[in-house]
Amino acid sequence: QVRLVESGGGSVQTGGSLRLSCVASGSTYRTYCMGWFRQPPGKEREGVAGIDKDERITYTDSVKGRFTISQDNAKNTLFLEMNSLQPEDTATYYCAADLGNWACKSLDWTQFSIRGKGTQVTVSS
Repeated sequence: QVRLVESGGGSVQTGGSLRLSCVASGSTYRTYCMGWFRQPPGKEREGVAGIDKDERITYTDSVKGRFTISQDNAKNTLFLEMNSLQPEDTATYYCAADLGNWACKSLDWTQFSIRGKGTQVTVSS
């Protein structure tokens, strides 16, 4: 089973940028669809972006045009480039994976069977 470790979180001001990374180890990376979900303080978890095994990409509406998901298959690494950050983007961001494609297409975080421990992103106004 793949193991996921996120990095790259931090604190930025409104309008700033961050790049999250997620290194996958322990299994064949291309076997999984990969994605990101987040949990804002005091709120429910929500899917952010997913890239399926055919490399088709899905974003939640609130991040379209600002966030970019990508991957480096040679390095078993998933990225989330976040630009024009807003205070409402403040959350713990989790990297996630699943053997099926549905989690990445639907961005239903409950469908991701493998999850990292998360990295904190804080955006101040």
